[in-house]
Amino acid sequence: MLKVLLLVVFAYLLGSVPCGWVVMKVYRNLDVRKTGSGNIGAANVFRAGGPGAFALTVVLDALKGFIPVMLGIAWGLGNQEWSLALIGLAAVIGHTWPLYLGFRGGKGVATTGGVMLALAPVAVILAVLSWVLIVRLTRFASLSSLAAVAVGLISIILLHFAGWTLWRPIGWSVLVLGIVLLGLVFYRHRHNIERLASGRELKLTSD
Repeated sequence: MLKVLLLVVFAYLLGSVPCGWVVMKVYRNLDVRKTGSGNIGAANVFRAGGPGAFALTVVLDALKGFIPVMLGIAWGLGNQEWSLALIGLAAVIGHTWPLYLGFRGGKGVATTGGVMLALAPVAVILAVLSWVLIVRLTRFASLSSLAAVAVGLISIILLHFAGWTLWRPIGWSVLVLGIVLLGLVFYRHRHNIERLASGRELKLTSD
């Protein structure tokens, strides 16, 4: 129990590191919260800093979810699926409500991807492919992120009921975690959904 508690706390604190904010401070000495959408996530970093800053932010945000879960596996919690799910959830909550920025953080997509990369990598691959396809077609990062998370959850459901065992079995804990994270990502994108519906959403790039 102590291991789980320590890793949950570590996951939250690591998840709270505002990678997009740090990247833009180092890259351009710019507070990314004062430009574009005002969000510290990778999409707004792209608008302010370009593809290099975007890629670095995505990788760092994903590692915030991947590292704590993999540490849990390495620390002997590999058979405690619910504990791993709790650790992963703590990382995403840290990113979404970070201690270091007054609990105003990102929307959790990349960090969710990092958590699931440790637990269900095939689902993440399919989600990333869907994100790339939709963003190329529409240039809406929010729409692409919502679709990618949905594809990831559908993949997890299919893998679960197919009895997938390569790398790790997709147990009920992963399935429930996927549903919770999908709900959290959609909740954090609620204003984006409103803007998409009204035609006011910012695109990742312009014509």
